[in-house]
Amino acid sequence: MNKLGVIIPVRKGEKYNRNNEMDTMPKRNENKWNISLRTIKLPLLFILIFYSVAFWRYFATGKIFYIYNFVYIGTSLAIGIFLSGTLPKKHILWGRRITQLLIGIYMLGYLGFIRHENMQIEGFFFYLFSGIFAAATLHYFIAKIVGPLIFGRGWCAWACWTAMILDFLPWEKPTARIKNLGVIRYLHFFLSLGIVSYFWFVLGTRDLFNNTTTALYWLAIGNVSYYVIAIGLAFLLKDNRAFCKYVCPVPVLQKITSRFSLLKMSIDSSKCIDCHLCEKNCPMGIELSRYKKESKRILSTECILCTTCQDVCPKNAIKVTFGFDSYERKEYLRFGE
Repeated sequence: MNKLGVIIPVRKGEKYNRNNEMDTMPKRNENKWNISLRTIKLPLLFILIFYSVAFWRYFATGKIFYIYNFVYIGTSLAIGIFLSGTLPKKHILWGRRITQLLIGIYMLGYLGFIRHENMQIEGFFFYLFSGIFAAATLHYFIAKIVGPLIFGRGWCAWACWTAMILDFLPWEKPTARIKNLGVIRYLHFFLSLGIVSYFWFVLGTRDLFNNTTTALYWLAIGNVSYYVIAIGLAFLLKDNRAFCKYVCPVPVLQKITSRFSLLKMSIDSSKCIDCHLCEKNCPMGIELSRYKKESKRILSTECILCTTCQDVCPKNAIKVTFGFDSYERKEYLRFGE
């Protein structure tokens, strides 16, 4: 059993991969850092993307907020991605968790409770109806609508302030998904949209979140409700990410564009030994091997780019890749009996 808590099958004296070729891929050392050009490329890509957005918005609006907002988020992501690729294997989980804390606390604490913006999905709908290009509007546009065209549902693994708490719970190894329970997330999405539409179109209350006290109460009550439900579900189903799979409304938006994501996980079939550790440890319950058998990247819109599959693979057969895929709607998920 390794430091990630997973059992890795080892064949005595094994030095070759399944195609009888020498396995030359360097293994992650338990105690040493792994710094190379390869571990720097992806962090630099995210810095380029977020810094570009920062200066685009600054020159378009003249507001310095966009500089420190996107530079901070981009730098936080780059730090986490770099650490995930270079930390000793026994500490590898901390790369992503550091980024979760840096961004999650900033989003909820600073943008939400200090700047008094409703970062809940109801706030996004209200600002959208109002035509206000607030932080919440921009956040949803970049992270949850357009952003997934590049990094899929990476927000869920690297920046979500709900998940930053859930990933510290003890049920990291997920149970099989419960079929059809995911419909709750769609009901949640349309309920949120319906509530906002009722205030806007029926009651004519079109300045609800202009009142910072109201926005603050809505944000606080909404997030406390999320945490209570999410932690309760994790305890009940013994699955840290149960809330993400079944209740969170955000994937309803993300799944539309993440299908075309340029960044996806990929399995090298020449290195894979079919141990299925990637599937058993995938927090979202994806049947990764079925995509590998079809010689495809992981096309499931449930993938959150957490890189757990990459971290537990004993043969370094899985990595994040950049490319284009033909459109298809197949979802290979691991459901219980």
